[in-house]
Amino acid sequence: MKNRTQFLAIIFISVFMVGCGTSGNESLRSESEISIDQKITEGVTTLAEIKAMFGSPLKTTFTDGGLEIWTYEFDNLALTASSYLNPFGTTMKGTKKELVVLFNEDETVKRARMSESDVEEKYGLNSLN
Repeated sequence: MKNRTQFLAIIFISVFMVGCGTSGNESLRSESEISIDQKITEGVTTLAEIKAMFGSPLKTTFTDGGLEIWTYEFDNLALTASSYLNPFGTTMKGTKKELVVLFNEDETVKRARMSESDVEEKYGLNSLN
């Protein structure tokens, strides 16, 4: 009986640990809209300083006028309780952070915005709903 209890405890802990996860740029984990506004000054902070603070962006795009845009993302999600009981799919809930930085031609920040929102992602047959 003791071995069975230990086995079930190991299985439960393993499933719980697999059910939590993060992805994206870890440097955004502790950032907020307020902290970003304090770190980045439009017209002053440079592209090199942004790269030193947050590393390389997840995505780089350009405006029609040729200005560079860097995008960073960080997701912190966990399986919902119902996912442990559903063999056909999983649902994860948590927060998503996104930092978008638009640079001037002189490589200073023109605009920078951080957003944080609650998200729910569905996988497997759950995603068909």
